[in-house]
Amino acid sequence: MVLVAVAAPSAPAATPVGDAVAVQSLAGGAKRIKYRVGPVAVTPGQNRIAYDVLGHKPTVDGFITRIKANLVRADGSVPPSSQIMFHHGVWLNMSNQDASTGGRLPERFFAIGEEKTTLTLPRGFGYPYRANDQWLLNHMIHNLTPRPDELYFTYELDFIPATAPAAARTRRVRPVWMDVQNGTLYPVFDVLKGTGRHGRFTYPTQASAPYGSGPRLNQWTVDRDGVLVATAGHLHSGGLWNDLYLRRGKKQAHLFRSNARYWEPAGPVSWDVSMTATRPGWRVKVRKGDVLRTSVTYETRRAAWPESMGIMVAYMADRGPGANPFTTRVDRPGRVTHGHLKENFDHGGGASELPDPRDLPSSAFSGSLVDVTDFRYTAGDLSLPADAGRPPVIQPGQALTFRNNDDAEEIYHSITSCKAPCNRSTGIAYPIADGPVQFESGQLGTRLPGVGTVEWTTPTTLKSGTYTYFCRIHPFMRGAFRVKQ
Repeated sequence: MVLVAVAAPSAPAATPVGDAVAVQSLAGGAKRIKYRVGPVAVTPGQNRIAYDVLGHKPTVDGFITRIKANLVRADGSVPPSSQIMFHHGVWLNMSNQDASTGGRLPERFFAIGEEKTTLTLPRGFGYPYRANDQWLLNHMIHNLTPRPDELYFTYELDFIPATAPAAARTRRVRPVWMDVQNGTLYPVFDVLKGTGRHGRFTYPTQASAPYGSGPRLNQWTVDRDGVLVATAGHLHSGGLWNDLYLRRGKKQAHLFRSNARYWEPAGPVSWDVSMTATRPGWRVKVRKGDVLRTSVTYETRRAAWPESMGIMVAYMADRGPGANPFTTRVDRPGRVTHGHLKENFDHGGGASELPDPRDLPSSAFSGSLVDVTDFRYTAGDLSLPADAGRPPVIQPGQALTFRNNDDAEEIYHSITSCKAPCNRSTGIAYPIADGPVQFESGQLGTRLPGVGTVEWTTPTTLKSGTYTYFCRIHPFMRGAFRVKQ
């Protein structure tokens, strides 16, 4: 991908803000600076992980106190989440080492998921920035459609130059990346429908041997005395909250719960959500040797939630006052960083032209292989006409094998069970993995985030009936098959 600088007349390259597209003056000599990177060519059905060097940043040393990011079109509009999502973006400082992985990774200092949380550090704190820092963006653009597009990354920084009056009053913080699968290449786990207790499943607490015989990836031993000043959570659809705990010897304290505030009318089933972040006065003293731990909780009554995440990025200063969490309550409610976003208007679940597969006659299809080609299941796809769109039939004890023929184009597909008829209009809240009988192929593909294979076979234990499914990556894709004696 080619990164194209978009310079603004008000901010020529010789200025401290570099090649910004917008600059606003703030109190104390600080600046609000907006950068735009692109254009980014988005291929049909794209859902790949990619990396790009970021040269768009301030040209002088200083402190970053706020970061807000997005994915936009050339005219500045944000594409609807039902069409294209900024699945994630992680800003890495290649010049620093990551705290919570013991330096095994570069420093992850900011992240955005589809909930689009804005990072705002409390007044008087800032992330130290050097003009010669090397930045890298780890990103995943999820194109839910078969159409190409062209987009731009934007990120807005509140920046205090080192020579500004406010810099002398700013204390440095470092990011502490907490993750229930910290340090793994694709840190996801599956949440099955009906698991946990009372319709809620907490990972890793209620998971069976989530880390095997290896280290607990959801915790970090504090390496120096300090004070935590801010945090917020990240989770996926179906998620309810992230928790952060501190253990000292045999004592444990709950530090913060980042709640998911769903604007989605159907409840916790879509990306129409905001996460709560700590309030400006939150301060928690930690000691060297303490253990920070995080967990995440999902609802499990409505659906399964494959490829879920649970991340909390905390920011820690090396000195300053703070509360002892073992003698003072610190887990106060936080506040969301934004309200309902207009790109999340298309909820889905309305009328559509797709048939009810339960009413269709059986297909004359004979065989056991269903190819997935050009965003269609070649047998049983509800969008296909005549016999090809009718459910193929297998007998009890038999199975169908699905093969993703789009893998060569780095297009991933899934076969994910959904509740019949699974034929309503596509949106951010429909369809979901709510099949009464659960089956899930994962993302069929040979590269990450694919599962490493292009084929998947249905369970052989399915009883007689019509089974409906969809593609989680491209949810307009719907299909059905039938088990019949």
